[in-house]
Amino acid sequence: MKLTPQDIASMLDHSTLQPFLTQEDIRKGCEVALAYKTASVCARPADMKLVAALLAGSGVKVCTVIGFPHGNHLPAIKLQEAKAALEDGCQELDMVINIGRLLAGEDAYVQEEIKAICDLAHSRNAKVKVIIETCYLDDAQKVRVCQLAAAAGADWVKTSTGYGSGGCTVADVKLMRASVPAACQVKGSGGIRDLDMVLAVRAAGATRCGVSATEKIMAEAQKRYAEGTLAELEAGAEDVELGGGY
Repeated sequence: MKLTPQDIASMLDHSTLQPFLTQEDIRKGCEVALAYKTASVCARPADMKLVAALLAGSGVKVCTVIGFPHGNHLPAIKLQEAKAALEDGCQELDMVINIGRLLAGEDAYVQEEIKAICDLAHSRNAKVKVIIETCYLDDAQKVRVCQLAAAAGADWVKTSTGYGSGGCTVADVKLMRASVPAACQVKGSGGIRDLDMVLAVRAAGATRCGVSATEKIMAEAQKRYAEGTLAELEAGAEDVELGGGY
């Protein structure tokens, strides 16, 4: 099936998460997102007021990260971080699970933490993406945490922070898509740096991608669209190992 560049842009959470970015960098990131009409700008919590002001009325969502990147904040701190972000105009929260607690088999702890943030976000008409950091988990753990997140009310399960030891793979996206009900979506992130990677995770079932290479991806989408070659990949496309980092 043929695609348009806007089909691609509407999958992209344009990420401005690097610790060294200045406020001017954040402004430029929002300009990129507005130019292409991406799904969101995913910025650091302290940037929310600025991002919300710059994106107001545009349809590009305001997104931030919670408990980022290692996930080991106290649940009360994550909840307060989420509350502050929502009060600053955030519309989507990408929260990191407590990975160590999951590995230790403390499923109730993990699920209760997710549910608290989902309940808060949904009470403010916001959405939650739960980052499971696949590089530290085996397949059984990936399935288990996806099921916990979906049961807790997650709107998306997300592969990676982009700052772990590895990033997104098509195999992980397929596994995660198979592990959650239709109402819960999948986001790929970590090392997605070109259009082919976006198309591969889309074919595997992802509806969002966390990227910082938005301009490169969209330039290629526009080029292929002009050539008449921008199209869906067939499901079952060859797995792609992606690197870490946004």
